[in-house]
Amino acid sequence: MPLVHIDLVAGRSDEQLKAMMTDVTTAIEKHIGVPRENVKVVVNEMQPNRFMDGGVLRSEK
Repeated sequence: MPLVHIDLVAGRSDEQLKAMMTDVTTAIEKHIGVPRENVKVVVNEMQPNRFMDGGVLRSEK
C-alpha cells in the first residue's frame, strides 16, 4: 500500500488538489503496478505564516 504525503503552502482550490491527487494516484498505478484502490494520498496544507524559506515567511513574500 503506497502512502504518499504531499506538503504544500495553502492556497490552491479543491479542484486543483483533487486533480493533483488523481494524477499522483495514476502515476503510482502506472509505474509500479499497484491497484489504484491501494494508493493513499495525503495532502498537508501549511498556512503561509507557518512556512519559512530562506529566512522569509511565505506570508511576507
